[in-house]
Amino acid sequence: MMNGNTAIVTGGAGFIGSSLVDRLLATGNNVVVIDNLTTGHLSNLNESRKYGEERLQFEQLDVRSREVTEVIADLKPETVFHLAAQVDLRHSVSDPMLDAETNIMGTLRVLEGARKSNANKVVVAASGGTLYGAQDPALLPFKESLSPNPGTPYGISKAVTMNYLAAYEDLYGLDGTALALANVYGPRQDPHGEAGVIAIFAGQLLRGEESTIFGTGEQTRDFVYVDDAVDAFIQASEIEGIKFCNIGTGIETSVNSLYQSMASLIGSSSQPQHLPSRSGELDRSALDPTYAQEALGWHSNISLEEGLLRTIEWFKEN
Repeated sequence: MMNGNTAIVTGGAGFIGSSLVDRLLATGNNVVVIDNLTTGHLSNLNESRKYGEERLQFEQLDVRSREVTEVIADLKPETVFHLAAQVDLRHSVSDPMLDAETNIMGTLRVLEGARKSNANKVVVAASGGTLYGAQDPALLPFKESLSPNPGTPYGISKAVTMNYLAAYEDLYGLDGTALALANVYGPRQDPHGEAGVIAIFAGQLLRGEESTIFGTGEQTRDFVYVDDAVDAFIQASEIEGIKFCNIGTGIETSVNSLYQSMASLIGSSSQPQHLPSRSGELDRSALDPTYAQEALGWHSNISLEEGLLRTIEWFKEN
């Protein structure tokens, strides 16, 4: 049993999760990572391992397993950060059963563990773009007052997660916050996630390969740097009664503009090829950060240019 404050991070060997683990350890917490390593990588925890096994514990478990509930209940963490998920939007369309098993049943396993351990707080990663879905563009950037309109199994699973989080608070007194994340990017980014376009472009441009843009490239996204997203998880864990808030910049960036910015930073004159657009993808998305600023004191501090520079440097080295 670890001494002192213990936080559990599901999906802690993943892109965002491992960055959160680094921060928690650096600020004096003990951390237990739960990850099945399907998309996460132990190498993402190399920085964290310097704290030793007294501070960092790793459990290779699938969130769908009963054992996850038992492990969380036994460890009695103060805080549970739930980031483990099936995050590929297109995969959720091709295999909605797996998506629901992972994102709905997996979340229930985690919530049950948190309830049985009398945890103080659960912070869950939701997805802003897929949760709000297709909305009137005049409403951009989207506010939390908008009704969810998920058009994919992935988006539906995140809406259901929010309902369960609210029910666990009402029924069992478990304080929970869902963070509707914009497209998070940065070092360690997996090219297969929602914001994977930045990791994909970085790899292709650095290797001198031709990039592909699906559709016109004028579709927009709201890109938020991983360190800023980690700030939001930490701040949400310290404040009670915040059920749901957006974590984004409120700024739309088109895929074409993103590509040109990255090509310029890398010094590439390569032009992308355009292929037909893919079904299920949104035309425009951006999240209003006003409530997060007011309720959490959260701000996006890293500009897109600065974040892209840091990300490109990491991909050069790795």
